[in-house]
Amino acid sequence: MLGAIADDFTGATDLAIMLRRNGFRVAVAIEGNDLGDSARAGLDAVVIALKTRTAPVPDAMAATRAALGRLRDWGARQVYVKYCSTFDSTERGNIGPVLDLVSDELGARRVVVAPALPANERTVYRGHLFVGSDLLEHSSMRHHPLTPMTRSRVADLLRPQTSHAVAEIHHETVRRGPEAVRAAIEAAPARYVVVDAIDDEDLRVLGAAVADSPVVSGGSGLACGLPGPGSAPDSWRPGPDGRQVVLCGSASATTRRQIDTAARTEPVRRIDPWSAVREPAKEAEAITAWLRAQPSSSTPVVYAAREPDDVVPEVDGRAVAPAIERVLARTAQQLVESAEVTRLLVAGGETSGAVVRELGIGVLRIGPEIAPGICWSSATTSGGEIALALKSGNFGPDDLFTSAWDRLA
Repeated sequence: MLGAIADDFTGATDLAIMLRRNGFRVAVAIEGNDLGDSARAGLDAVVIALKTRTAPVPDAMAATRAALGRLRDWGARQVYVKYCSTFDSTERGNIGPVLDLVSDELGARRVVVAPALPANERTVYRGHLFVGSDLLEHSSMRHHPLTPMTRSRVADLLRPQTSHAVAEIHHETVRRGPEAVRAAIEAAPARYVVVDAIDDEDLRVLGAAVADSPVVSGGSGLACGLPGPGSAPDSWRPGPDGRQVVLCGSASATTRRQIDTAARTEPVRRIDPWSAVREPAKEAEAITAWLRAQPSSSTPVVYAAREPDDVVPEVDGRAVAPAIERVLARTAQQLVESAEVTRLLVAGGETSGAVVRELGIGVLRIGPEIAPGICWSSATTSGGEIALALKSGNFGPDDLFTSAWDRLA
């Protein structure tokens, strides 16, 4: 079995999509939850979804150590450390400390570092990470409120986070094939090896080169290249028909475009940041009441920010972002527990984590891909079965909030 540890919930489903596409029967376990022996017996891969990307380093290490222990108990032969394709991290971590922990525990002498996801225009060339045609440091990630990325060379981002050396393998070696890459990895004078990848063929070469490595690391793209078992697709079902709602905590440019597109045909409402901080329960009740008042045939969208000026960092000296997450999570809980909403799309990694936790979801059963990095899943809640899509803020086409539902038909 392949075991994976993802540093947020949207990243976990992103990785699960790629594994499923490559012939793995896969499910996502949320934090400390277990799928059970019988369910695991029918899987080729298990992804454990953590919420550690911006957690304090000691907390991230403790959660990772516990997840690794469960995967080893479940018989994982290879462990995949999943982080964002834009290498989101702070100066201290948590990518480096997590990689150190997992590679130490499993005795890995060399670990590839492969954030590339060409399907979403994240590529690595000469060791530098690009978002589209822009270096990472010139992309919108430079202004991320939690993990501003002001450098582009992956090795330079990783070195301050680990005491181990970091090397690079460039594109000319990757183009020579798996044997050349495998030899270059073995010869690298470092534990961590950043490998170039500018298209899916490069990922297939890299995946073949590291197929027998005890530890691999990257964005979800590397999973496209790992040799899959070719298992028959599982019989995924979306659950009962019902109302559909979009909840957006992300303020990314991509998500804002998706809100604008949806607003042409669907009702939209902004969360009041002052009310979210001062009276979160009241704001959640007001949003829930508004959602209930919308036509049953519509897809209402609740959002934190539609314009850059909508972003309010603080109210009364308190951070707004966590308050927004709590309001959206409470709104989801009220609607799902009453079985009014059975289909839910959540935008934003932190928001997705808050919603999943509030709904008490322990396992996500992975369904069809909606767009690169985004899929439908199904989950059991106190209100019954729901279809759930968790979307990273930067992923998806402009019409995602109106087109995603077609995959459930």
